[in-house]
Amino acid sequence: MQPLPEYTRSQLALRNGQDKPQIWVAYLGFIYDVGESRLWRDGKHYEHWAGQDLTDELKDAPHTEKVFEKFVKIGVLKS
Repeated sequence: MQPLPEYTRSQLALRNGQDKPQIWVAYLGFIYDVGESRLWRDGKHYEHWAGQDLTDELKDAPHTEKVFEKFVKIGVLKS
């Protein structure tokens, strides 16, 4: 299995459903493609925006980190 590609925060920020068609979010250092989810339509999910690292925001979410199991892990967020 090949390692996942690395992306910078700037590259992630462009995948917000507005600047580029991809809708990606990061969590715990991994980048997930959430574009197939109806809950992320147009890059917005309630008060959260795609193209960001949501690690710190999950503690306020009504769901657990298991929600990320539904999505394809497509990269690693460069530190």
